[in-house]
Formats: sequence, structure tokens, C-alpha cells
Amino acid sequence: MKAIYLTGFMGAGKTTIGKALGEYLEMPVFDTDEEIEVKETLTISEIFEQQGEEFFRALETRILGELPVKDAVITTGGGIVCRGGNRQFIKEHGIVIFLFASKEEIVKRLELDETRPLLKGDKLEKIAVLYNERLPIYKQAADFTVDTTGKEIGEVVKEIVSCLKLQ
Repeated sequence: MKAIYLTGFMGAGKTTIGKALGEYLEMPVFDTDEEIEVKETLTISEIFEQQGEEFFRALETRILGELPVKDAVITTGGGIVCRGGNRQFIKEHGIVIFLFASKEEIVKRLELDETRPLLKGDKLEKIAVLYNERLPIYKQAADFTVDTTGKEIGEVVKEIVSCLKLQ
């Protein structure tokens, strides 16, 4: 089976759902952010602070190309689809599942999260701007969209599995 790429805004549930999906499908799970942190021995926030966003985006692209393209679940960072080359790569090498969550749900989920470098400052304003910018990109890149708003993990996993059966 082609790799399964989970995309979506920060807080949509990519990491959590990815782990549960990998367990259900008995496939390894790779998280692009975790892979970057291991290779760089820095947190994402530290990379942003020390090297900037462009450097981080280049790392993301490199890591994406190093991960398996078969029989794996790949959870991506929220901004990975902003680069056209990354969108093209995941479309060519996998099945792309956009995990949608309403803006209100994202705000609720990220309310106490202080680890997101792109949300420093006025968190509500930054979420609104990024969410509106990225939503059309996520939709365009997706083979399937699954709404995670107000749903249990198992319910979302079952919806994804149903989408995969359509492949």
C-alpha cells in the first residue's frame, strides 16, 4: 500500500490519529516534526528561534523525501503542504488524508499550547490568519477529507479506513 499522509492544521489531530491509525493498520508511523527534532537534536521551537522558518521548511522537505513511501503512516507538520513540491511529492507517493477541524475547535485544542512557534503573540489572530490561508491548500492537496471536530479517535480512524477502502 502507498504511504498514508495525514495533513491538516496544527491541533487537527494528525499525531494522535496517526498513532491510532498505524496501530489499527499494523503499520509504522513517522511524524515529520519528530523526525526533524531527532535529526537536529533541537525542538521545533528552537529551530525556528535559531535558524528561522525557511530553514525549518527546508528540513521538512528533506525529511519528507527520506521517509518510506509504502506501508507507512506519515503525520506531517501543519505547514508542509504550503510548499508546492511537498504537495506534489505526497500526491505522487501516497494517499493524502486532510484532517479537518473547525477553527473554533482548533482554538479550543491549542488554547493552552505554548509550543507552536507560529502562534507566538496574539494566538487567536494568528490562528485565524494561518487557518484561512492554509485551508484551501489542504483541500487541494487531499485525496480525502475527514472532519475531526468533536469526534473520538476511534471514530476518525474508522472514517479514514473507509476512505482507504475506496482506493
